[in-house]
Amino acid sequence: MMAEIDAQTVAQRIDTVLDILVAGDYHSAIRNLEILKTELLDQTGAGNTPDPAQPKAPWEV
Repeated sequence: MMAEIDAQTVAQRIDTVLDILVAGDYHSAIRNLEILKTELLDQTGAGNTPDPAQPKAPWEV
């Protein structure tokens, strides 16, 4: 069963990350995004293993 994701909460956390980026603290912003990603994957039961068949978008490093 897939957990429901609260879009409002996710949007607020993304706003926080954007504020951190604007402040110039790139390390903290990246870490916050990693935490958010892990939490979202845990909620959906997808785990933390990327799909090797899925190519990365051109902007992903």
